[in-house]
Amino acid sequence: MSVQRTLFSPEHDQFRDSVRRFIDAEMVPHNEKWEDDGIVPKEVWRRAGEMGMLCCSMPEEYGGSGADWLYDVVVIEELARAGLSGPGFVVHSEMCAPYILAWGSEELKREWLPKMVTGEAVGAIAMTEPNAGSDVKRLQLRARRDGDDYVLDGQKVYISNGQNADVVVTAAKTDPEAGARGVSLIAVPTDTPGFERGRNLKKIGMKGQDTSELFYSGVRVPVGNRLGDEGKGFAMLMTKLAQERLTQAVRSVVCAETAIRQTVEYTKTREAFDGTIADFQNTQFVMAQLDAETTAMRVFVDWCIQRFMAGELTSVDAAKAKMLSTDLHCKVVDQCLQFFGGYGYMYEYPIARAYVDARVTRIAGGAIEVMKQIIGRDLYSRNEM
Repeated sequence: MSVQRTLFSPEHDQFRDSVRRFIDAEMVPHNEKWEDDGIVPKEVWRRAGEMGMLCCSMPEEYGGSGADWLYDVVVIEELARAGLSGPGFVVHSEMCAPYILAWGSEELKREWLPKMVTGEAVGAIAMTEPNAGSDVKRLQLRARRDGDDYVLDGQKVYISNGQNADVVVTAAKTDPEAGARGVSLIAVPTDTPGFERGRNLKKIGMKGQDTSELFYSGVRVPVGNRLGDEGKGFAMLMTKLAQERLTQAVRSVVCAETAIRQTVEYTKTREAFDGTIADFQNTQFVMAQLDAETTAMRVFVDWCIQRFMAGELTSVDAAKAKMLSTDLHCKVVDQCLQFFGGYGYMYEYPIARAYVDARVTRIAGGAIEVMKQIIGRDLYSRNEM
């Protein structure tokens, strides 16, 4: 990629070098085993915490370094560069911890956030249910008020970090009759009686990341574990989903860039018909198109990062970034894989793993169709362009 990125300072670059060395030495050699096992050992989380790779921008009063969000971006990008889909650090740092930091009580923040920074505690966020995904108002998991406690009953599914999690920010209905206004977010420690993990689900991609069913049967937690006001969970989710969607866009652009680089390197060495695959005009034209589109996407996503850092990223722009970047991500890995021929269909090749890992990006964090609905509603609600 030829774009000169101006977001990062020398300090960010120094951190990137350290993160890259750690990933290449301590994580990449074990990735195949993690994918076979379907889970990353908790010891890896603790080592990542020691490296400062978890919750990088967490304020100092909660055990963090108080760094800016670009340090988190560095971690997201370097994990994507290395093709590591197993470590659920993004869910932990960019989806779970921000909710606790923004809306948790002081007691809740001091109980969980320092341990999330060190990797001693793993976080997850539980929204999806068997009959409710992007449409949060259809949630069925019930949180019934009983004195100073909530009692939770219901089920969640497809929960990343579900097997490893020590705390799960759970979207629950505190008022079943109020639709979206009846949703609240409650932090549930996973050692609470009545909380059970289901099976570690087998997926077509992202094989190293544990993904679980979760069951709540009379799970009793203090009212103080609720994040923010009762019934405000939907509004909280809408606020933080922009960060989640931007995070996915950051990852998708790096995955596309990595696939292009690997394919260029491969086609320059793969001999065919008295030359290399790179000599064919078709190869050069396809790769030129992919590179140009990815460069344009890089510029847009970096612009979104700047907007987010300034507190100005809208949910609509986040939806655009998520929709376009994940569509491009899937397109790039599909067309790049074609140049590898039969090798591209062998899972031992990085391009094959990139291909199967990419597909979920158009679903997770809000399906592409939901992104289009968000963008379309905004487009047709404006009086002028």
